[in-house]
Amino acid sequence: MRRRVKESAVAFIATIMVFAVVSCAQRDLPGTNLIDNEEEEKTTILLFVPMERSKPDAKNAARTAFDKTVIMAEEQLNLTVEYRTYTSADYQEKTYDDVSIDRIRHDMDDFYLLNPDVLQKTGEEGRLADLSDLECAKNLREVVKLANTVDGKLMGIPQEVVVYGLFVNKDMFDQYDLEMPNTPEEFLECCRVFKKNGIETPIGANRWWLETFVFAQAYADLYNGDDPAAEIEALNNGERKYSDYMRKGFEYLKELIDLGYIDAETALTYEAIEGEGADFLAQKTPIVMAYWGAANAETAYGKPDFNMEVIGFPSDRGQMPVVSMTGISVLENSERRQETLDVLEVMLSDEALRVYAETNKVISPSENVEVECIPALKPLNDLVDEGKYVLASNAGMRVEQWGNTCLIVRKLMEGASVDECMAEFDRLQEESNDSQ
Repeated sequence: MRRRVKESAVAFIATIMVFAVVSCAQRDLPGTNLIDNEEEEKTTILLFVPMERSKPDAKNAARTAFDKTVIMAEEQLNLTVEYRTYTSADYQEKTYDDVSIDRIRHDMDDFYLLNPDVLQKTGEEGRLADLSDLECAKNLREVVKLANTVDGKLMGIPQEVVVYGLFVNKDMFDQYDLEMPNTPEEFLECCRVFKKNGIETPIGANRWWLETFVFAQAYADLYNGDDPAAEIEALNNGERKYSDYMRKGFEYLKELIDLGYIDAETALTYEAIEGEGADFLAQKTPIVMAYWGAANAETAYGKPDFNMEVIGFPSDRGQMPVVSMTGISVLENSERRQETLDVLEVMLSDEALRVYAETNKVISPSENVEVECIPALKPLNDLVDEGKYVLASNAGMRVEQWGNTCLIVRKLMEGASVDECMAEFDRLQEESNDSQ
């Protein structure tokens, strides 16, 4: 009984604290000082994000870029954006996604930085505002609109397009007279030559990113065909199976593993970049996969001692970048809905996106914003500019892509057959159809 009382008291205190924070965000606490405040009281907009607001001298470029756009909105609109921050210590076993869903369902904040699966789930529940009519939405690349549209509504807008590609040691390719591979067959031949010449593992891998090979194979035709929207609708209503698309990619990945071009057992123990990165930088392996920003970061692949080039993944349609992105979304039931939409108009304007892109040296979601990239990234950048890509995250697909595919790829790495992996996709699709 005493434990129950204690738990109830803690819950009550927590509730009071939340109420107090929200209340203080909107008005001054009563006090004995009756002198009028000469400054106009500012509206406070509540933002839930995975990181704290950076300090003025912070060295984290990503946070600084985001904060710069927030500051632009605060100054132009004369309001304050208050960060509500996720930390694993606060939420213990709950992930950022779990906490985001819970906060959205309880109308706790005004806007959010969301992963595609959360955007999809809460968007389908009608809890996010449609951003289609915003002025900033008119300048978006088609890939951004496609990836963040749920039931015909634009539910989120990112500040950058995250592009994955193959990071290759161009010097090692030149050493063996190898051209940059475009097709799966050409890529296999490059790996064969490397293996023949004593390079034990041509492809450095980790337990997170091998699905990029799968996506390039699986969805090259879908996203670069005549009617991607119709094919996605056929997947959503069960006319087509995800396994029909995924099988080609899984069979190719299994071939790479079976031929010894990827060490799956070792890759399962590696975190991204921290594991395979050392061998790549030491020129022991000529190929790794990573995201765009890793080519700019000195802590990743920003300063190699060789000529590096970043290309798309091999597919039947040639080199194929793999694209993923998070989105900024607005709570549909926000008490400050219009003010929050006004904040997004500033943060996602071409002016603000140019500041963000120039700070982080990334691909912008706006068609009007171009940032000069380092020479190593030019092949990948050119492909995206041509509209050639596949999506690894798409809120319009009822079966979440990135996370599910990553977990099923791990099953393959652990020894599961391709058929067993395809059965898992079929199960996920059946569950999705049953929930509709």
